[in-house]
Amino acid sequence: MKTLRRILLALPLAAIAACCLGALSASANAATAEELTRDSNEALQKLYRANPNATEISKRAKAILVFPNIIKGGLIFGGAYGEGVLMKDSTVVNYYNSVSGSWGLQAGLQTYSYAVFLVTDDAVQYLQKSHGWELGVDPNVVMAKEGVGKNLSTSTLRPSAYGFIFDQQGMMAGLSLEGTKITEIKR
Repeated sequence: MKTLRRILLALPLAAIAACCLGALSASANAATAEELTRDSNEALQKLYRANPNATEISKRAKAILVFPNIIKGGLIFGGAYGEGVLMKDSTVVNYYNSVSGSWGLQAGLQTYSYAVFLVTDDAVQYLQKSHGWELGVDPNVVMAKEGVGKNLSTSTLRPSAYGFIFDQQGMMAGLSLEGTKITEIKR
């Protein structure tokens, strides 16, 4: 009986979270190719101004994935969505989306940007050949949130990709399990 009561109490919370995320992902999905390219370039410049390590790593990068506007929300169940670009030599070569799901003690709503610098040819080939790339699985990615990313040492870390989370706004609190998948989209 207690378990049933808990489930019945959790269902409205999950429904509210799902509705919020649905509305937010619809607005995140509305960008045209030109808007997405412009927003990605602006986000990348903002990252470079805020984090000199990102600028240094960009000089070694074979390609850069940029997601200028990820929207994340949750209440027990959560998710995040955003669209971005893959750039080679400052030219957009493809478009991608980033989808995350999470479950746990969490509540809130936030937006952020992130960029993944692919520093090996293998990392670029893996992204282009796979039909969905799960961060944390392959290739080896070091992710750094704002503040933490400023302390990276490019001489001691040797992953095939570096990721930076930046320009966080809003509030998301809690402890949860989360996975992120990046998939090519048509624009």
